[in-house]
Amino acid sequence: MNQSIANHLPRRALLALAACAALAGCASSKGPATNAIYDFGPAAAASPAPAGRANLAAAVVTDVTGNAAYDSERMFYRLNYADPLQARAYANSRWNATPLQLLTQRFKTRVAQSGVKVLSTTDASTGVPLLRIDLDDFTHSFDSTASSYGEVAVRVSLFDKHTLVDQRTFRHKVGAQSADAAGGARALAQAADAVASEMIAWLASDPRTAPTTRKQ
Repeated sequence: MNQSIANHLPRRALLALAACAALAGCASSKGPATNAIYDFGPAAAASPAPAGRANLAAAVVTDVTGNAAYDSERMFYRLNYADPLQARAYANSRWNATPLQLLTQRFKTRVAQSGVKVLSTTDASTGVPLLRIDLDDFTHSFDSTASSYGEVAVRVSLFDKHTLVDQRTFRHKVGAQSADAAGGARALAQAADAVASEMIAWLASDPRTAPTTRKQ
């Protein structure tokens, strides 16, 4: 960067530029960096104690839905200390599937591990309860150049014979062990598993027997 230009940039802008260069793998004279592809890794066996066992014998679990940014393999991050309204993308790192697809597979796996028979939407006519999951947040955020976290938030609606039984929002944040795409991927995977455990614990309480609530 031209030194005369740098002298006129505010400190916040300089920090943001430095972070962009370090995190996103901005172009350099050394040539393009090797692309890295991430996913959530294999689903480990569920721990029976924290999650419990869902009381539903079977359920239709729909594919996770969300806005267009989550329907892309690009890996995004935010510099909250510079401009939290700007979503930036890692240049040389991506997911091996969209976050919506990764979460769909992980949540269905976790629900099945809890003892619930997971059915597809084509089985909805059988009258089994239906679990709809909307993704509200899937973010790797930096509070500083060295501190970041992955956060996942979903809005889960349980329907029984087309009637809304209950709706809950589950949110979990996990600190990243490294300030890069790899650290963000691990933190988001751990946050997704934590959300799945909280969702299964909710199902284990059998919300069908409780008064209908809508928690946003």
